[in-house]
Amino acid sequence: MKKLFFISLFVIHLSSLYAQSSEVYKTDDGAIQGYDPVAYFKARKAVRGEKQFTYQWNDASWFFSSKANLDEFKANPNKFAPQYGGYCAYGTSEGHKAPTQPNAWTIVDDKLYLNYNDDVKTMWTKDRKSRIEKADKNWPAVKKAE
Repeated sequence: MKKLFFISLFVIHLSSLYAQSSEVYKTDDGAIQGYDPVAYFKARKAVRGEKQFTYQWNDASWFFSSKANLDEFKANPNKFAPQYGGYCAYGTSEGHKAPTQPNAWTIVDDKLYLNYNDDVKTMWTKDRKSRIEKADKNWPAVKKAE
């Protein structure tokens, strides 16, 4: 387990070297790799969005699985968008941007948090309250970093 922990930390650190300068983690598939941010709240699972339900917000393309989810997001994007622009909550708590996997997610106090992978999510969950406090404090500087 220790070996896995250190490998995960190394990968997170290495990935931060290639982190984006964007405030929103996005790939060729759009923000949060094309997954529907509203579905995390309504369906309680990661659901891939459809290109027919696309919305441009915060310099990124957001995809939704239904028109209803698109409309809800349009009405209040900050309610549904993941914290820290969709970058890894653990990485942000450590002071850097790291990519995320759509299936490594948690909702805490009606806020969506994504993590690098399930192993990092497990580490983040062990000290979630403190990690969120650190990430909230770090995010203003981290979001501007490349």
